[in-house]
Amino acid sequence: MNNFLFICSRNQWRSRTAEDIFKLIEVLNVRSAGTSNSARIKVNEKLLAWADLIFVMEKHHKQWLIQKYPAIMSGKQVVILEIPDEYQYMDIELVGMLERSIEPYLPVS
Repeated sequence: MNNFLFICSRNQWRSRTAEDIFKLIEVLNVRSAGTSNSARIKVNEKLLAWADLIFVMEKHHKQWLIQKYPAIMSGKQVVILEIPDEYQYMDIELVGMLERSIEPYLPVS
């Protein structure tokens, strides 16, 4: 089983959309969180330790994680998706971008 963690700022639109579409894949455990204090679910050490692969929406999310959690992040693979904060939850364009971006990281069955 692969543990995928999706991170954006407030965990309301981008990372939450990613969690909800990829949690339907049986070979994945998927969670999402945000970096902001106002996030629906805030990133923490336990989530980062749990994750096999971390996907961030923007470069500044990765920088924030490395600055806030240097010890945990030192051995983690982080993929920057380059998806700007301009989409609503389950926006069809957002879903398409996420599916194309994540496909190379999905386990081959």
